[in-house]
Formats: sequence, structure tokens, C-alpha cells
Amino acid sequence: MAAFETLTVERRGRVALVTFRRADQLNAMNRAMQGEIIAAMESLSADAGIGAIVLTGEGRGFMAGADIKEYAAQTGPEFDAFQERGAWMYRSVEENRKPVIAAVNGFALGGGFELVLCCDLVVAATGAKMGLPEIKIGLVPGGGGTQRSVVKLGRNRASFLLMTGAIVSAEDFVASGLVNEIVPAEALLERALALAEAIAAEPAPAIEGLKQLTAMAAAGEMDKGLAAEQALVTALYRSETGQERVQAFARKSAERAAGKAKGGSA
Repeated sequence: MAAFETLTVERRGRVALVTFRRADQLNAMNRAMQGEIIAAMESLSADAGIGAIVLTGEGRGFMAGADIKEYAAQTGPEFDAFQERGAWMYRSVEENRKPVIAAVNGFALGGGFELVLCCDLVVAATGAKMGLPEIKIGLVPGGGGTQRSVVKLGRNRASFLLMTGAIVSAEDFVASGLVNEIVPAEALLERALALAEAIAAEPAPAIEGLKQLTAMAAAGEMDKGLAAEQALVTALYRSETGQERVQAFARKSAERAAGKAKGGSA
């Protein structure tokens, strides 16, 4: 993979660690970063050697939204291009074939929080802050935040964030299910990578299929999802890997049952 200026990609076994590296700007997103996130995510999606992806930020923040200096200086056509590229960037995460885990350190605001909303799992550091503060400058989120926040959080919770611009602690997102775990800051990356490694160790067709199935459910496509679920479980059951695992599980269950019966009759 080509070298990037605004981020790095590290391979750790079957896990890819993508780190945003504009720490002096709290990893604020500019046009260059948009393009590099797209390039990295599309490459990793197609990489059979990668089973899961972790996103995190260097320094004190995950991503503090758009680079306001560049954002404010845009012409009309430049703004349109920024929005179009941004939509592509978010889809490169949300529709990635591989599960994407956000390891949220510090701030995830505006476009940074919209990126979190695109991820499949979220591990956050104690004290991390998230929000959609665009209303404070008279705007609304433009990277899918109005839609994905409702899907992930529910309409009332999303409306509160969108209409007040409140910046809240990651702990507040545990009950809604957006944040899966809160860990001390010093353990954040270790935990996110361990989670990614566990997922990447499972059969790729099953994991990638689960990502597609849950996306169908989130989009309200239950009939389509149920049909796809049946097709997937049938294909997995009939596969060589599926048969090996099912038969191994059956043998272990029989051995445990035999051991209990023997112990009970002694």
C-alpha cells in the first residue's frame, strides 16, 4: 500500500490499524485525508489477508471534524466536491467488506463522530467526548450524521444531539448500544486490537456475511435480510470449514456428555 501523508496503515497479523496523523489539528479532516481514507479503506476491503480494521487517532483526539480553516475558504464548487468525496469516504467505511472498529480517544466531533457512526463496533477511552455540533455554526451534519444517528441512537436521542450541538461523554452512549466498551485510555488500543483479532480469527465468509445481514436489518430490509440469512447459513453449513467445525463441536459435546455420565455412575 502506498505511503500516506495524513494517516498510517499498519498490518498486525490479520488486523489493519489505521491511525489518523494530524495530531496538531486534532486530526481534523481535510481534502487530503478524505482521499487517503478512501484509498486505504478500499484497499483493505479487497485484501483477503485482512479480517478486521481498527480506526484511531494520534494524540489527543480521534477526529475533531472538518479542518475549519480549509472548510471556510472553499468556493462553491470546492464545497460540493468536498461533500461528494466525504459521502464516498463514509461509505468506504460503512460498506467495507471487513468489520471496522473505532478506537475513540479524546474528541470525535462532527465529521469524526459521523465516521464513528459508520463503524461496526466502538471501543472508547474513559472521558472521550462525542457530538454533532454543526448547529452551533448554523449548519447541519453533511456526512450522513442526520440519518445514521437516528438509526444508531433512536430519533429522540439523535434529535437532542443534532438540535443542541451538545458534546457528551462516551459513557452516555453505552446504554444506546453505540459504544460497546469503555476502557482506560492507556488500554484503548490494546483492547480494540484484541477485539479485532478475535473477529479476524473467525471464518471470513461468515463475518463478512454478518456485516451485510446487519446492514439489511438497519435499513429496514427484513424480508431481504431473512432470505439472505438462510442462503448464508446454508452455504456455510455445507462448506468444508463449516462441516469441520460442526463435527468437531459435536464430538466435544459427546465427549463432555460421556464424561458426565461416567462421573455420575461412579
